Amino acid sequence: MSHQKSFGESVLAPRSKFYQGPFGRICPNLDPWTPAGTLEEQDEFFLKFATKEMVELPGVSPADIASDPSAIEELETKFSSQIPAGYTYFGQFIDHDITLDTTPLTARQVDPDRILNFRTPRLDLDCVYGRGPNDQPYLYDECDKQKMLVGKVPDTQLRDLPRNAQGRALIGDMRNDENSIVSQLQLAFLLAHNELVDRARAEKKSDAFAAARKTLTRLYQWVVWNDFLKRIAFDEVHRCALNLEDRCGGGKVWALGLDHVYKWKHQPFMPVEFAGAAYRFGHSMVRNSYQTNAPHRGFGSFAPIFDNTGAGDPDDLRGFRPMKKDNVIQWDWFLQMTSSAPGLFPQMARKIDTKLANALVHLHEGPAGEADNVLAFRNLKRGVNLGLPSGLDVARKFCLEPVSLTKDEPESLWYYILKEAEKMPGISGGEKLGSVGSTIVCAVFAGLLKGDPCSYFNTDPCWTPNDDDLLRQGEDNIDDNNWTLASIIRLSGLPVDDADVTSQT
Repeated sequence: MSHQKSFGESVLAPRSKFYQGPFGRICPNLDPWTPAGTLEEQDEFFLKFATKEMVELPGVSPADIASDPSAIEELETKFSSQIPAGYTYFGQFIDHDITLDTTPLTARQVDPDRILNFRTPRLDLDCVYGRGPNDQPYLYDECDKQKMLVGKVPDTQLRDLPRNAQGRALIGDMRNDENSIVSQLQLAFLLAHNELVDRARAEKKSDAFAAARKTLTRLYQWVVWNDFLKRIAFDEVHRCALNLEDRCGGGKVWALGLDHVYKWKHQPFMPVEFAGAAYRFGHSMVRNSYQTNAPHRGFGSFAPIFDNTGAGDPDDLRGFRPMKKDNVIQWDWFLQMTSSAPGLFPQMARKIDTKLANALVHLHEGPAGEADNVLAFRNLKRGVNLGLPSGLDVARKFCLEPVSLTKDEPESLWYYILKEAEKMPGISGGEKLGSVGSTIVCAVFAGLLKGDPCSYFNTDPCWTPNDDDLLRQGEDNIDDNNWTLASIIRLSGLPVDDADVTSQT
């Protein structure tokens, strides 16, 4: 897949406060931040800073780290958070559901011909359902058109995404095959839908497909707001962003608490400060390498998430190819589940800080050594192309106490949000977003959920998963009675522990 590589072109998302289109700004009155120098000098500064100051172990290849237990232990000690690693890729999955940017997590670039044409974002799982069985029948099972099509890992009973003859996934959003972890998460949603179709039929629902889609979409929205965001944002910011308030007559309605930050008139737009900076905090949560499953790759054996430093077909977790049984995800190694081995699993995401995994310096976007393969460089450069304000200016606009930057650090909004999380007082450094990051992220998600007329926040405001007749208390939520991402894995029937992997092989 080719990507726009002209970093010199600027993108003009409108600055008018009256603009209500798909892409806009929440800080339209702030000046863009640009480092000093020519474009070439800016590129040199960004690349040097990205490769020297924003890498966990500068100069070391991802494969060398993955095969060195002492390096792995050093990284665990310095950079591990308390957030299970599965949430890194759930964040990526959510991003693909609300932005419709066709470049992958590792390689988003400015596309001035498209940036003003993105759709209104909604948490509606269009990456799962596409445009429906009538318009995109190849996403659905030919023998049972109410179910999603799934495939298998070659020579096993382990399941994979459906794929064409070239190994490319047949799914609603191809970006969700970008690595093995998000690929298996996409698969979990396909299989969860199919399970809910069976349950809807058992309940004699008149339209099993519609009932299953409604339940899965509501559960997804619940998990995004009540599980994912609570883990990564300041509690007080999350609580005030969206509130179920009493109304006269005894009714209740969800109300926005951060509409001074993000508001819309007729329909939500996607703020560039969110898409181009704040929501990219997840890049810092990516680990260099992961243990995938016990029966095949093996306990204690790590695979880099990306590695273009050696062989043409490296043993990493990159996607866009058929799943190998070594890379199948054993989910109690990625999420807190009843079978997770305390102290060993789940593997934890990296802290939200200014250091990125070595693997994110070695992407597969071009020949080894090119700047295109350095994710931090791309993000820093993209912020300038989008005309984003400095992080310090955004903090002052919201009357939040800015964190200090040295004269050698970029004032990029993306970098500032990582720095703020790393240095924020009152919490363990890097465990959650800081004030500016939490404010932007929670305000936007609250606005998207409130702005979607079909979200359960509007159609059934007091709904909880416990109320849904297709969901099973004590079974689907056995890992956490509050209903979390683990509930979607349970619904899917994907392998949770090593016995599950073995039984499906």
